[in-house]
Amino acid sequence: MPEVINLASKIKRQLPAELADFATAAGEVAQRQQQRLYLVGGVVRDLLLERSNLDLDLVLEGDAINLAQELVRMKQGKVTTHPRFGTAKLQWDKWSVDLTTARAETYARPGALPAVKPGSITNDLSRRDFTINAMAVELNPRHFGELLDPYGGRIDLTHRLVRVLHEKSFIDDATRIWRALRHEQRLDFHLELATFELIKQSTAWLDTVSGDRIRHELELVLKEALPEKALCRADELGVLTKLHPSLNGDDWLAEKFARARELSLPDSPPGPLYLALLAYRLTADETGQLISYLRLPKTSTQILQDTTAIKAKIEALSVSGLAPSHIHSLLHGYAPPSLAANSIATDSATAAEHIELFLNVLRYVKPSLTGEDLKKMGVTAGPKIKGILQLIREARLDGRVSSKKEEEEMVRGL
Repeated sequence: MPEVINLASKIKRQLPAELADFATAAGEVAQRQQQRLYLVGGVVRDLLLERSNLDLDLVLEGDAINLAQELVRMKQGKVTTHPRFGTAKLQWDKWSVDLTTARAETYARPGALPAVKPGSITNDLSRRDFTINAMAVELNPRHFGELLDPYGGRIDLTHRLVRVLHEKSFIDDATRIWRALRHEQRLDFHLELATFELIKQSTAWLDTVSGDRIRHELELVLKEALPEKALCRADELGVLTKLHPSLNGDDWLAEKFARARELSLPDSPPGPLYLALLAYRLTADETGQLISYLRLPKTSTQILQDTTAIKAKIEALSVSGLAPSHIHSLLHGYAPPSLAANSIATDSATAAEHIELFLNVLRYVKPSLTGEDLKKMGVTAGPKIKGILQLIREARLDGRVSSKKEEEEMVRGL
């Protein structure tokens, strides 16, 4: 008889008390409804690895939406349901939990989204990507904390391996290739040998997946603590070039990503800056092809286009002794991640200094006078006001005026 592994003590020790108590209470409610509730996926993996993970995914052999509606009354929170998929998200205070009806799924063709139907926890685990993510912990009181591990995920954790569940896994859903690399590099694991070979054989199946889904996987990579590790691994295995043949995951990229973390723009998360650096060495046409393939949203598209536009101005920015107003005129209006990417990636130290001066100082310089102030001083409403405000800003930038009084004197002189 197989050994029974119980993680109850890990749940109580590693999860915040609020979530551990919730898991216990949810199991009791499921028991009263004569249904079985399980903690599944990444949180189980991280309990075993003793890593922090507050993303609770629960799977119910039963009706997850009904359970969520009963639990939300208990927590006085809110619940968002998706009846078509049998899923619900429960939120209260600062916590959120995803509940899903256990399901089985089939793939009509490679790259297609799966057809799903209600199933058992065994069915549900069999549709997962890797053995280390295909484990569950029962939450019903009678068996609280008992580990279900039908594919040997705990052993693979011990050997630090990422292993797919079956040989057609990457054919069914090629986005799992990106997830395999992300897990391998984040956890500092290795691809299991057969999985490694399957990835090398399956890169062509990435063409069966929509650009939207590939973009989602890339966005998850760029949210990693060290995304360059997965990108360099993707380059090594011929996966990165499926995004665009001219992309490279190499020492240059790793160095620029490390510098991006040192820079850490206060008004921007690192993901857009990483994306701009990843695409930096592409031509304008190649950047357009990447935007089109990934179906990038408007903000990301603008960042890549701005990065290319600033790169075309590097020669002008490389001239020593540029007036601050001239630097401002060259760089005003571009997205901060695009500016930061050029500062990090350019070979011109002078251009980098000018971009950093704009990012850190010049972009915040504004006249003290407003359009209303100018009207009170007798300036006619219309385009003239905008022009005068621009002249005042330039004078501010170049240090020719430094107070509201001096601005007023300048306007009178005009």
